[in-house]
Amino acid sequence: MGVCYVVGAGECPNLSINKKNGDYIIAADAGYKYLKDADIEPDAVIGDFDSLGSIPCGENVIKLNPVKDITDMAAAVDIGVEKGYREFHIYGACGGRIDHTFANIQMIAKLSQQGFKAFIYDGETVITALCNDYMEFDESYRGFISLFSHTDECIGVCETGLKYCLDNAVLKNTEPLGVSNEFMGIKSKIAVGNGIAILVYSQVKF
Repeated sequence: MGVCYVVGAGECPNLSINKKNGDYIIAADAGYKYLKDADIEPDAVIGDFDSLGSIPCGENVIKLNPVKDITDMAAAVDIGVEKGYREFHIYGACGGRIDHTFANIQMIAKLSQQGFKAFIYDGETVITALCNDYMEFDESYRGFISLFSHTDECIGVCETGLKYCLDNAVLKNTEPLGVSNEFMGIKSKIAVGNGIAILVYSQVKF
């Protein structure tokens, strides 16, 4: 199975999608304009289209009632889940209304809890979630990396190969202990033993 790309209506710098066989692209509301401007054809378009201002034409367009209990972005991700995708690369999920940014972070936290992988791309920054899981980085990474507890606590947190190391630490969602660590040009790893954490890092490389 390939990657499911979702493009939303938030700020969308550096949209970079190289579609391969098996990949699927979904536009959520005004994310449709970002894709069209980049000359990328979406496989599905969904939303109430309040941000876009008009309803696109096509058999792959799903019009949602604006009175709903789910965001357009979450509805787009649901399409990918229903089609069997396990990995999501999400653009246009940050900037603009901060409540929507929070909603999208909650969305990827839920996805991680369910065993999916989801990455939000915001320019040179990537946001992902780890649920009882780990993530490794090679020597090419540079810049900052921060880890925040999403659940009340994250237990058994380990950070190795970074400027500041943690060994079996406990992070709380009321204390930003994991903010502003740094890549050191060597292999590094972040692991969460129990709990859901939000990981924010720079994708700048050599």
